[in-house]
Amino acid sequence: MSGRSCFNAKRQGAGHRSHRGGWAAAETLAALVLAVAIGAAACGRAERPAGPAASGGGPGRPAGPAAVAPPVKPGVQVFLERHLDLVKGKRVGLVTNPTGTDGLLRSTIDLFLANPSVKLVALYGPEHGVRGDAQAGQYVPFYIDRKYNIPEYNLPVFSLYGQSKKPDPGMLKNIDEFMRSFDTKETGKVPEAAMVEGIDIMIFDIQDVGTRVYTYVATMAYAMQAAAENGIDFVVLDRPNPINGADMEGPILEYPEFSSFIGLFPIPERHGMTMGELAGLFNDKFLARKASLTVVPMEGWKRVMWFDETGLPWVIPSPNMPTLDTATVYPGLVAIEGTNLSEGRGTTKPFELFGAPWIDGYELAKTLNGLGLSGVRFREAWFTPSFSKFQGQLCGGCQIHVTDRDAFRPFAAALHIIKTVRDAYPGKFEFHADYFDKVMGTASVRAALEAGTGVPAILENIRPGLEAFADLRKPYLIY
Repeated sequence: MSGRSCFNAKRQGAGHRSHRGGWAAAETLAALVLAVAIGAAACGRAERPAGPAASGGGPGRPAGPAAVAPPVKPGVQVFLERHLDLVKGKRVGLVTNPTGTDGLLRSTIDLFLANPSVKLVALYGPEHGVRGDAQAGQYVPFYIDRKYNIPEYNLPVFSLYGQSKKPDPGMLKNIDEFMRSFDTKETGKVPEAAMVEGIDIMIFDIQDVGTRVYTYVATMAYAMQAAAENGIDFVVLDRPNPINGADMEGPILEYPEFSSFIGLFPIPERHGMTMGELAGLFNDKFLARKASLTVVPMEGWKRVMWFDETGLPWVIPSPNMPTLDTATVYPGLVAIEGTNLSEGRGTTKPFELFGAPWIDGYELAKTLNGLGLSGVRFREAWFTPSFSKFQGQLCGGCQIHVTDRDAFRPFAAALHIIKTVRDAYPGKFEFHADYFDKVMGTASVRAALEAGTGVPAILENIRPGLEAFADLRKPYLIY
């Protein structure tokens, strides 16, 4: 255990888990038309034409040149090769987004439609939508997906990011304020019974980024709840933790006081688990009633792997997570969202750039580099966000450059950044207190920073929680 309060767990072995149980009745059925849409989709696919080309990604598209399969097989490939018995005779609902692909970039939607053993009847989208065409916090309504221009493949698409609660249009005038408000709320994000009554099994296939503050984690948990409530099997097709499955950082969320849609259950900021492993943990420890859960594991993945060591192609999981570099800094730099600094949204380097119009980037970089933080350097940077905080305004600040990702500790780095800016600009720096505390999962970090407590002392206070979580998660580690 290093003094940087990053807990590194060696590889632990555990089999993949299956749990069965029930759940209390869901919310009042209020969307009968949606259920009818699912039923129509199910009936329309009793006999169907050839689906989207398995190698071309859509009906009528030519197959591309032969490609070499990567060394890691994601859960979707393992499922299609060996576990189709899970869906035999069942109507399938799929929770996915553009990251749902196999190792050759063929979408899970296309692969399911092309496979006669999979009766896909409905799609469910997280934040940003099934097709990834919505910005952070943007409301996505119910619609029929007509991507293939084949009636038999017109699928109802349900949003799991606020479909039953349309945001007040006035909130959209300030996307950052709206995001901080809407992003944390549960309302409208738990699937209603009418959304799932036309399916027999729900399959989840989405790439996570390894950080608690990412809404896909809560989407999975709420979808598990809905499946349990309605007697529906739930399957997770597992994918890599892109920033490795060994390192853990940050405070454990204080539950239930700081539970929200951006951090639901008591896990650390950087949890070092896959979505399949989290599903097993949530099902056993945190859900009031257990879902009938099956996790289809990957093949070839090891806990110490970073995403670029898997051989799998990187597909942008959300609009402001363009690269693995972004995901590497995100467990710490996401905290900037809870301040009046720009976290680089509206630039080509979200979460790698940070600053404000009133910051001298040269002086800030000099001070931060003087701290001698491991695995990172800070470069003076100037940027003008095209949207989000300080839209159209020139901002001074820094770009964070990770020089050794195994030594770099993003959470500690973020605390140093915030403390340095707060000390240098006491009259201008501000916390968005409620949102910052939800990102942290506790009010204690902000309170310590406001009291002038040093970063090493804050990290030391966090360390016992990380050690306890390392023990808690052991039985749920598949790899």
